[in-house]
Amino acid sequence: MKEYAIIGGGPAGYSAAIYLAKQGHSVMLFEKDKLGGTCLNKGCIPTKSFLHSSEVYYDVVNAGNYGINTDNVTLDFSKVIEKKNNTVEKIRRALELTVKNSGVEIIYAEAQVKDSNTITTLDGKEYKAEKIILAVGAKPKQIKGLEFDGKFILSSDDILELDKLPKRVLIIGSGAIGIEWARIFSNFGVEVIIVEIQEHLIPIADIEVSRRVERIFKQKKIKFYLNDSIEKIENKTVKLKSGEEITPDFILAATGREPVCPECACNKIIGDACGEIQLAHYAINQAKELAFGIPYDKHLIPSVIYGNPEIAWAGLREQDCDDSYTKKMLPVTALGKAWCDDAAEGFIKLIIKENKICGAHIISKEASSLIHILTTAMQNNINADKLKEQCFAHPTYAEGIFDLLMQM
Repeated sequence: MKEYAIIGGGPAGYSAAIYLAKQGHSVMLFEKDKLGGTCLNKGCIPTKSFLHSSEVYYDVVNAGNYGINTDNVTLDFSKVIEKKNNTVEKIRRALELTVKNSGVEIIYAEAQVKDSNTITTLDGKEYKAEKIILAVGAKPKQIKGLEFDGKFILSSDDILELDKLPKRVLIIGSGAIGIEWARIFSNFGVEVIIVEIQEHLIPIADIEVSRRVERIFKQKKIKFYLNDSIEKIENKTVKLKSGEEITPDFILAATGREPVCPECACNKIIGDACGEIQLAHYAINQAKELAFGIPYDKHLIPSVIYGNPEIAWAGLREQDCDDSYTKKMLPVTALGKAWCDDAAEGFIKLIIKENKICGAHIISKEASSLIHILTTAMQNNINADKLKEQCFAHPTYAEGIFDLLMQM
């Protein structure tokens, strides 16, 4: 058995610590702030809490569509914040207990690598380990002209500290962070404007996903400017290169995150710090491979953007393919469950070659769950005919996959 020291208590770090400890290794986990990393404290979890509250508010405001009369609906945003904080705290306490019960020693201190076998903390203590793993995460990426000031130009960290809702917000970038916050603010009745430098929203997604999201946003009255960027900011008035002028309450610069990766002697870098796919589940998979040697295919890591409807994809996009691939699509309007849920917007799309699924793209309620049926098929090289043998329950969203397969 070996002695491991892991710096960083996010998904990569705490997962590696737990997995290595389960194998009988001695593990020290150094965390300078709060266990859980960006995902739990400044990313996935608090954002999803805000998103859920916004969706509940939107549904209540529009409850008349379902025969439910609601008068004088009000929003106490302080309660939204309180719910977010309580959710994060509950998960963090449970996580800390899980890590400790696995036999990992948690050391709350800012740590630095002195050499390949030595870690020092700011209080002058030294710790020895046979193997050192860096899982120090990432930070919001700044771009020239949009330096964060925490007041008018906010990062994805800053936005979580809001104490009141704006009337108008400008979001720069339309990746997962930008899209989810656009949905949050829009649900709460805030005027939302997105500026995207690329030709389409969510430029990393399949082209038909991007186009459908653009259509949905138009229906939701979410404004967006494509092939555009900020030319200058004067007295809180933003002028775009297209000539448009916008006066938002503030700007959310959702321009991605960059690795925090100091140069030092260590045995391994995992998680966001390695500069690859910045997703918590990718970080956990890296930890799994490190500890157990269980492989994974980074080309089949699912991506999910939350909200209504959810967006999820894995594998090849249509714009990645040549003429040897075909595509099959099923509109969500074909699903009875979608109509019952008033959630008939979207589609399920498969990229096919030689009767094998090579890519999957979904806009639908429950897309975050549906994508795993398809990644399981892709991961295990299961052909479409074999999948047709599976019985899908009715009425469900999952049966849309079966309906689509039966077109093949």
